Amino acid sequence: MSEVITVGLDLAKNVFQAHGADALGRVLFRKKLRRDQVLPFFSQQPSCVVAMEACGGAHFWGRELGKLGHEVRLIPPAYVKPFVKRQKN
Repeated sequence: MSEVITVGLDLAKNVFQAHGADALGRVLFRKKLRRDQVLPFFSQQPSCVVAMEACGGAHFWGRELGKLGHEVRLIPPAYVKPFVKRQKN
């Protein structure tokens, strides 16, 4: 069974999107998480790299996920833009 190596976390006001991948880049899960479900979900995950777009809330979530043993990486918004597939601004 594959183990989660990287999780991409898209932050929003109420519903966050988590996308987990293994070492080969295969998708292991895609989950919608409400704000109150984020920390319990990540506390059950093995230590991994959590990547998210840098914004005001990302620093808070980065500190909280770091306390759980995850390696947090904040990505500048300019580098996230190529991954947007819809009319997001």
